[in-house]
Amino acid sequence: MHITRGFTGRPRVADPGLPPGQYNAGDHWPVLSAEVTPELAPADWTFRVDGLVAEPRTWDWEEAHRLPPSAYEGAIHCVTGWSKFGVRFTGVSLDAFLDTARPHVSATHAVAYAHTGYTANLPLADLTGGRAWIAWEYDGKPLAPEHGGPARLLVPHLYFWKSAKWIAGLRILDHDEPGFWERNGYHERGNPWEEQRYSGD
Repeated sequence: MHITRGFTGRPRVADPGLPPGQYNAGDHWPVLSAEVTPELAPADWTFRVDGLVAEPRTWDWEEAHRLPPSAYEGAIHCVTGWSKFGVRFTGVSLDAFLDTARPHVSATHAVAYAHTGYTANLPLADLTGGRAWIAWEYDGKPLAPEHGGPARLLVPHLYFWKSAKWIAGLRILDHDEPGFWERNGYHERGNPWEEQRYSGD
């Protein structure tokens, strides 16, 4: 293996291991979604990379699983205030997909889009170099639909709204293009260690 500001968390306790303003959710994994959880079977799932790439490409479930497996172990952080430690996701590094599609040298950003229509914008630098995954297992089991299964984007160094559930693809761009929450007051990047929760933070 190689915004609404209506979202609120529980009272926050200072902890040097947590990003500012976060609390440790422990064994609990809160479920927050901008959309209704879809009924999406693995056989119907696809992932596409297009836009400013040399080779636009779509993978189905079996094709994606033939790529080299990769895992992430560490922490995830939600903009609503919770952090969860000791998580383990398994899937494929996003680098494997991008290496096939080959983004143009002019590419700087991507819009991740879900099978539900949800979108999130990310700098391409946050998606490459072993920093992002397409994940379909959590703790050795298939990823539950309410947590984005059959497969979700995983960008654990940013707030979790950037890790689009029910991921369908990436559109590669030469400019930044706000996604769903970014158009509704969230920060363009969402670095938890800089507490980039809302536009202007």
